[in-house]
Formats: sequence, C-alpha cells, structure tokens
Amino acid sequence: MLHRLNTLFPVRYAVMGLCLLGLLVALVSLASGGSGWMVLMLCALLLGLGIHDVRQTQSSILRNYPVIGHLRFLLEFIRPEMRQYFIESDSEAVPFSRAQRSLVYQRAKGEMDNRPFGTQLDVSKHGYEWINHSVQPSHIASHDFRITIGPNCAQPYQASIFNISAMSFGALSANAILALNGGAHKGGFAHDTGEGSISQHHRVFGGDLIWEIGSGYFGCRHDDGSFNADKFAASAADPQVKLIELKLSQGAKPGHGGILPGAKVTAEIAAARGVPIGRDCVSPSSHSAFSTPVEMMYFIARLRDLSGGKPTGFKLCIGHPWEWFAMVKAMLETGITPDFIVVDGAEGGTGAAPLEFTDHVGAPVQEGLLLVHNTLLGVGLRDRVSIGCAGKVISAFDITRMMALGADWCNSGRAFMFALGCIQAQTCHTGNCPTGVTTQDPVRQQALVVPDKADRVWRYHQSTLKALKELLEAAGLHHTDDVTAHHIVRRINDTEVRLLSNLVMRVKEGSLLTDLESQHQVFKLYWPLANAHSFAVSKPDDKVSSTGELAPAAA
Repeated sequence: MLHRLNTLFPVRYAVMGLCLLGLLVALVSLASGGSGWMVLMLCALLLGLGIHDVRQTQSSILRNYPVIGHLRFLLEFIRPEMRQYFIESDSEAVPFSRAQRSLVYQRAKGEMDNRPFGTQLDVSKHGYEWINHSVQPSHIASHDFRITIGPNCAQPYQASIFNISAMSFGALSANAILALNGGAHKGGFAHDTGEGSISQHHRVFGGDLIWEIGSGYFGCRHDDGSFNADKFAASAADPQVKLIELKLSQGAKPGHGGILPGAKVTAEIAAARGVPIGRDCVSPSSHSAFSTPVEMMYFIARLRDLSGGKPTGFKLCIGHPWEWFAMVKAMLETGITPDFIVVDGAEGGTGAAPLEFTDHVGAPVQEGLLLVHNTLLGVGLRDRVSIGCAGKVISAFDITRMMALGADWCNSGRAFMFALGCIQAQTCHTGNCPTGVTTQDPVRQQALVVPDKADRVWRYHQSTLKALKELLEAAGLHHTDDVTAHHIVRRINDTEVRLLSNLVMRVKEGSLLTDLESQHQVFKLYWPLANAHSFAVSKPDDKVSSTGELAPAAA
C-alpha cells in the first residue's frame, strides 16, 4: 500500500503536498470565519514555487524535489561561511588560515596579538621553519626599515620594506582605495595603483604611489590602446608618483589578459583608465610597445626619462626560464637595467581568474625569487637592481623569510584587504562583497568607513614592522639587509633539519658568465637557449656562442 502511494505521489513531493494541504486548511479556516491569511499567502507562494520548480528545465534537483530542493542550494551558498567559522582549524589555509587572518585583524585594530600557552603549530611536521636566535640579541633604534630604490636616478625613492601590492580601482571600491592610500600616507609606505591607473581616489590623501603600467596602458594610452608618451609624462610628473612599474604578468593569472565588461566601466573608472564610458575595457595578454627583450629595456629607459628620472622597473611571475634569461641578456647587451624587479608568486591573489590559471600556471614566489636573485647575482647586476616580491606575505616571519631568499622588500595585497575588514568571503568577482572592499555598489561600500579603515591599514603596517624589529633583534641582526638563508632552518624529516642555505639554489657573483657548466641545471639547460633579441626559445639548429647569444645557423 505504501509502495503504491509512493508511486502515485513520491515522498520527494511531500513538502509540495504539505503546502497544498496548508493552503486548503487556510481556505477552510477563512471560509468558516476564522483567521489564516498569513498561512494562506505563505502556502500559496510555496506552492507556486513548487509548480515552477516542476515545470522549469534548468535544474534536475528542483524538478525532482520541488520546494525542498532549494534548501540544497541555500546550504551550498553558505557553505564557505559555515566551514570558515565552525569547521576549519585555526591553521588550515584556504587560502589564508584563521590564525593568519586573526593576526591581521588584531594588529589592524590595535588589539593584543600575543598568544598564551605556546605554539599551535606542529614543530615536528616536515617543512616547519624557524629563525635561529642569538644569545646576544641586538638593539635596533627604529622599526622603520627602508631601502633606496634607484640610487642613481634623478629622483631615488626611500621605500619602506613593506608596501601595498597592486590592486586596481575597479577591482577595489573607491572607499577601499581611499582607506589604503590614507593608511599609506600616515605610515610613509607605498601604495601600488594596479594596472587600472591613478584614480581621483588615489589622490585624496597624497600617499606615495607606485604607478603600474599594464598592457592596456591605462592612464597613458591612445584611443587605439597603444602607449601615449605625452599622457604618461603628464601623470608621471605628479610628485605623488614615486615608482614606475611595468607589469608583464601577475602571479594569479600570468599570461592571461582581462576584460572589464562595459556595464562595469563607470564614469570614474573610465576617467582613471582613459577609456570610453560603458564600453568593454580590454587588457591584452601582451604589450604592444615592445616585442623583444632589447626593445623592452629601451622602453623601460624611455619611461624613466619621460618620468623625470623616477625609478622604473617591472613586475613578473616567472614562467619560461629562457624568457627571463633573455631579459637579463638584454640588460647586458644594452647596458640598461631596471631599477627594480617585483617577483609575483603564483600563490598571489586576484579579483577573478580561471581556476586552471590560479592553480596551475606560474612559478611560486620562492622559486621565482630565487631564480631572479641568483641570475642577477650570477651576471654581476644584483647591486644595480632592487628586488621586491609578493605572494601570501602576512607576518614578520613571512617578510624575514623572503629577505632570506633574496628580496629587498615585500608587497602584500590580501593582508591589507584583511586590515580593511575583508572576511575572505571570496565573492570579489561578483560585486557582492559583504564588507565593501571589492564592490562598485555605492550602498555596499558605504559600510567601509574610510577614516577608521585607514587607521587600521596604518596600524597593521606599523605593528608588523615592530614585530619584524623584535625578530631581527632576537637573531642578533641590525637590518633586513642582514638576513640570509643561513638564518632560516627547515625540518626535512622526523630526525633531520637543515639550513635554508643548504636547500636552495645559490650562485656565486659573476659565475654565470665564466663557469656555466658548474651551475644549477636550470642555467645549464636554458641560459644557452635565451636570446636578447627574442622571447622565443632558440631552435635546435641554432648555434649558440660562448656568451649564450644566438648565432645564425650554418648553411
């Protein structure tokens, strides 16, 4: 009997049936002079929803489970929040752990960031790292660590060793840009504009800017998208602009262009980027101002001259090693070197990127940073080029570790987003950011109160550098310049630990030009295949000279 009933009216339709029953009961109640209007309206709405679910063709779940099937989509919708708040451990990173986020929140709010009862990390876990301390700690007068970028330029920049990574207006809200720049101004550190160029919101507080020039040449382009030298020179002359950064690629989606749909190109965004309002805004996957490594070096020199001698460099995520080596060979051939290079790791963030690019394209920051540092050292150019890096830098130890691998300074994007109040909802690409950080919705971004969040950005920066000062003092060091891979220790297995210096690639100064055969395999294999006049790998029948330059193949 039950089987026959289930065949005629399956259990999966039970909720829809209950809605029908409730509707009938409410009608009877009203007909007899009783109450029930609310029940009637609710049951009628749910019954209508059920009928729609059965008739629609997009979702098989809703066709089979009318009304109640929506519960599945509701649970799926709130799953990230449920996991974040109730399930994941403090040390589980997706992509940032609760412990990492809490550290930023506490420092940004000026709350105590000390922890009782000892470490929560498993110190016996393979890969656990620490910095060796000294029995004679040093004393450092100030936590305001700085380096000089472009010392030979007409306008060198005294940069903080911790700055805000590239995040464009458009990806971030106006209030987020205002708060970041306000914090940067108060703390005396730099704010990278991202390739979306300099908006009116970057100028309000006057914080130091790194102007990033992407392949779309936003803010310095002709109508056809090509580079406009006059517009560039006019904007680069602004005293607020301290560095010029040519973007070759970014860690989260290297080799991938982008498009901002016309519906999102508001009047403010159009004014900043120099594009028409309401029309698709395209970032090509490669630059049109140069096509070879040598041309790239001449373009960098041109940008430096047009800016009035401001330090000029480029940002990239390492991909094909021969392309990076080709850039270095172009530096040697032309005598033109960038004043700085920013190495972006594949673990970096973005507003939106295809999953395959986020997960499987580009070198992580450790490998990219080591290759850039060692290559420049191997050709004798390291002292002429400052190196910055970005990729999940949160704590003072993160900064210290990057310095040990060869960086001169660090950038961070998502950490400063946390300082603004980001809760890692991961809805950046939808325009529905719950905290107003990554949305152009004027109502949503009102939740981000600029003066308060600017102070949070400043406090996070200050507290992290103070923690860095204490870390260096404990190690007996005096500046971030003193940190080397000899200071960091990593657990290899249950019974063995090694200094980082014994695990990572190291190249002697100038040795790439004199003793290639004794180098790491990446140099022996790819250095001869690199050509200063082409980003392409040399063909098998191309001859390679002793310096690694291509010579015409024999007839």
